[in-house]
Order: sequence, then C-alpha cells, then structure tokens
Amino acid sequence: QVQLVESGGGLVQAGGSLRLSCAASGRSFSRYTMGWFRQVPGKEREFVAGIKWSGGSTIYADPVKGRFTISKDNAKNWVYLQMNSLKPEDTAVYYCATRNAQYGSILYSSTSYDYWGQGTQVTVSS
Repeated sequence: QVQLVESGGGLVQAGGSLRLSCAASGRSFSRYTMGWFRQVPGKEREFVAGIKWSGGSTIYADPVKGRFTISKDNAKNWVYLQMNSLKPEDTAVYYCATRNAQYGSILYSSTSYDYWGQGTQVTVSS
C-alpha cells in the first residue's frame, strides 16, 4: 500500500529557506513520477513542481521557478523540495503526490495524481 509522509514545514521569515521532505513507501518509486502541490484555504490545489521517475527531468510552476528545486533519491524513496527566497505568497499547505502509472509524464493537474500525503504547513511571514 502506497504511503507518502511529508515533513519539514514551519514558520520562516520572507527571504528564508525551508526543505520539505516526502518519505514514500509501498513500492519502488524509481519507476514513478512525483509532484509537489500546495493549497491555501478557499483555493484549488496548485502544482508547484514535478520530477520524472528517473529524476532526470523537472518542471516548475512559474511563481517558483528559480527559487524552488525538486529532487528525488530513488535508492531511499525520498522526494525533496528545497525552497529558497521564500515569499509570504508561498504560504500554504504543501503536499507530496505520485501517480499510479509507471514511467509516467509530469502532469500539472492534481486530478492526475493518485496518492497524496497528509500535507505540511509552510508559513512565510513578511
């Protein structure tokens, strides 16, 4: 059974950094694409970053390009999101997600992902 558990969220001042981690279990994630999403109350969950199953290809949402970096440790089944130069508008609950399809593409829609973690709160103060 697939399980994703996020950690690393917290309160940080604008301009600061955080690294989110996602521990994945239940299968070998070397064959599965992973994504990070975020959500604020009253808004839809939005794509932040995705990494292809091999770890060789990444995609970022425009608001985080140049500031966030997604990475994947296939040997340990971990996915990370390094967040630098944080802004108050980055405040949200951040979720790790994966698709059921092996060797799948990175997709932007949250409905394309089959498994989700419980989320970790990131709060950026101005």
